[in-house]
Amino acid sequence: MCYRFLFSLLLLELCSPAWSQDVRTQNAPKNGCEGCATVKPTTKVPAGVILVKSASSSASDSVTPVPETGELTDHTFANPYFGLAYRLPPDWTKNYDGPPPSDSGRYVLLQLSPADTFKGSVRGSILITAQDMFFTPLPAANALELIKYSEKHLQADYKVEVAPREIKIAGRSFAVFEYWSPVAGLHWYDLAIQIRCHTLEVVLASRDQKLLESLILDMDKMRLPAEASPTGTTGGGNVPVCIKDYVNDGNVIARVDPIFTEHRFNPVPVRIIIDTEGRVKHVHFLSAFPDQAKAVTDALGRWRFKPYLRDARPVEVETGVMFGRAPYPKTSPAENSTTE
Repeated sequence: MCYRFLFSLLLLELCSPAWSQDVRTQNAPKNGCEGCATVKPTTKVPAGVILVKSASSSASDSVTPVPETGELTDHTFANPYFGLAYRLPPDWTKNYDGPPPSDSGRYVLLQLSPADTFKGSVRGSILITAQDMFFTPLPAANALELIKYSEKHLQADYKVEVAPREIKIAGRSFAVFEYWSPVAGLHWYDLAIQIRCHTLEVVLASRDQKLLESLILDMDKMRLPAEASPTGTTGGGNVPVCIKDYVNDGNVIARVDPIFTEHRFNPVPVRIIIDTEGRVKHVHFLSAFPDQAKAVTDALGRWRFKPYLRDARPVEVETGVMFGRAPYPKTSPAENSTTE
């Protein structure tokens, strides 16, 4: 993910006015030769810069919300995919946009720090991330298990202050884990909740624990969907039912495998929404090259599923499927618990 972030920054830099270049067309020499080929337009690249094409996130349409479509407007962060609305604490601001999602479905949704108008003597940070539980390499099935995993695998130079527990915020239960660094004198509150098979984490950090407590009180104004909980639910209502590993022989009636002609060795994690008639209505690529996205989209258009029934009525289903080469070996919780 770090490499892709650097590549994104590089491309942004190249697109800035400081690096803009005129495209110059060289005409064929006037030597009386009709039909002589002309030289194609060229674009100059700054010296010492290497351009690397990388996989990126995309979707089959621009209407259906995806996890990375959150926006900050009028001091409120809203993410329609997660049904989240978060009013920023007074005198806090966003400095940077996050990197694109990783192959394992990790998103940086929002990063905040105190603004110049902040009156406190001790500063801090707020980081809101999301982990797609369909593609996580960690042996955790929900937000609570992910928090417990973090506590058990805390690095030696960090110390547990409060073991994982559940607290109420904005009328919803969050799993929370508190730890600190004796050397740096920093404290962290890691709060997690599950929405649409994603673990949404709010990580608060500061040397001042009173500041952290006040930030949690500000979170009480947060708006969250009814299904949000530390252990997760299967969705429903205004959003599709969320089911892991739904793509199996028991549910798939017809399928066509995509054929990759250019890029064939990278993982292509994909989230799909299946309509009430068993057709794929939306495709969200967490990471794919354009040629891969087209091949997968064309293939998924020919897939057919058994309609999923809830209370004897067909409902939409959201699930994940991995194409290409898997980025990591699958590890079960039991296997991982034997290795510290």
